Amino acid sequence: MSATPPVRLETLLEVLEHASDLEALQRLIEQFRDLLSVDHMVYHWVSGAGEQYGCGTYSPTWVQRYLDQEYVRIDPVIQGCYKRFHPVDWKRLDWSSKAARAFQAEAIDFGIGNQGYSVPVRGPNGQFALFTVSHNCDDLTWAAFTEDHRRNLILIAHYFNQKALDFEPDRNPGQVQPLSPREVDGLTLLAMGYSRAQVAQTLSISEHTLRVYVESARFKLGAVNTIHAVARATSRGLIVV
Repeated sequence: MSATPPVRLETLLEVLEHASDLEALQRLIEQFRDLLSVDHMVYHWVSGAGEQYGCGTYSPTWVQRYLDQEYVRIDPVIQGCYKRFHPVDWKRLDWSSKAARAFQAEAIDFGIGNQGYSVPVRGPNGQFALFTVSHNCDDLTWAAFTEDHRRNLILIAHYFNQKALDFEPDRNPGQVQPLSPREVDGLTLLAMGYSRAQVAQTLSISEHTLRVYVESARFKLGAVNTIHAVARATSRGLIVV
């Protein structure tokens, strides 16, 4: 689980942006999994009307078992992430019930892995999605991986979700308001990995003023947070990194 080669990640994100069907999403999620050297990667989308689909690398046997047993009712990952807006390590979820522990043991037996990290994503009209990576390794190795790749995982999650929304039937996306030059500058530098303090210094403005620009851009883009705003601005060609 080595550091992600930036050029390769950017290449896959660009391909994802132009994906035209669900089969392409499946191929891409396998490539992202291989790029990050994890055992599994899954994206699961649910529309406000309850329609759902997904792509991922779990074995078909486990997926069918999960559906047959209606594990969605007891899965701590689903239950925990539905109440959250921020990424979460599976160890921070509630596995205390007997049913949850039995579910976890069975999932590990099916090769899901003893470690996991999930990114909840919310879209318009009640849409909810979950992007997950899982792996079998010790706690220290996993902690290092999530620390190194947290930003990339959030970025990939939002790219998959944006594409899922593009595929949603009868979707009519609203017109995005143009970003101001300062908003473009701020998001571009943040996308390049600058800290907020570094961005403010580079633009010769205060961090408070920068926050105003970023929040304004986030509102225009309909983004849930700054990373989501960067992902949307990048995918729509509003900023170039």
